Amino acid sequence: MPEGHKTHFLARQHYDLLGGEAVKLTSPQGRFRADARQVSGRFLESVRASGKHLFYEFEGDAIVHVHLGRYGKFRQRESPPPKPVGQIRMRMVGSNASLDLTGPTTCRVIDSELQKEVIERLGPDPLAGGKKSDVWKNMTKSGKPIGALLLDQSVVAGVGNIFRAEILFEAGLDPHIAGSDLSQDSFDLLWKSLKRMMAVGLKHGRIIAVTAEEAGMPLAKIPEEQRFRVYGQTECPQCEHPISTVEVAARRLYLCKHCQGCRC
Repeated sequence: MPEGHKTHFLARQHYDLLGGEAVKLTSPQGRFRADARQVSGRFLESVRASGKHLFYEFEGDAIVHVHLGRYGKFRQRESPPPKPVGQIRMRMVGSNASLDLTGPTTCRVIDSELQKEVIERLGPDPLAGGKKSDVWKNMTKSGKPIGALLLDQSVVAGVGNIFRAEILFEAGLDPHIAGSDLSQDSFDLLWKSLKRMMAVGLKHGRIIAVTAEEAGMPLAKIPEEQRFRVYGQTECPQCEHPISTVEVAARRLYLCKHCQGCRC
């Protein structure tokens, strides 16, 4: 599932491709057809990301709300695009480029009031100016483990399973620590790791947990299999102990029990 860095990356990319022009919307698959007709031909004024949500804001208070979920994917095409192939929920066509959306969890037209309701249900988004103090407040008022709180979009928006594993490892934290037991120093490390990794992810369009110094090469050149320290790995890069997996918040979490002080 795309995490917050990806939605912000797509928002920038898609506005660069289609922003400021009248965009034709269709639904080759048919499921979005009625909504597409409401918006097609209007000017795309902005594209906004909040956590894992995308909002394509058209003139006249018409907003296409997209949540990619686990299977959603955009594909960029030329303009005019080729004949549709597969289950394309939404096709957006501009003068120089087009976008095909397949498999989203959410794809609908809403207005600014409903958009506000969606955003208000989210926690602070670190890539959209979300405040550290607000995330601290959300975490420390809960007795749930921090490994679960990081995936709770009402606590902090945009964090998914990969970010969760990698920032907990970088901060050296046991995912089972209750939010209410988290010290200020530990939270500071967590926040610093989260901000760094999300910023790197936004810049490169993919999650990169390691630093250029660790990898011995520029971040843009790091191969896919070398991007992570613990996620999907078998051996800890720091202590060489085996990487373990535990289930937290119904999702598999990769960690080093030795470096993260986990007694699970």
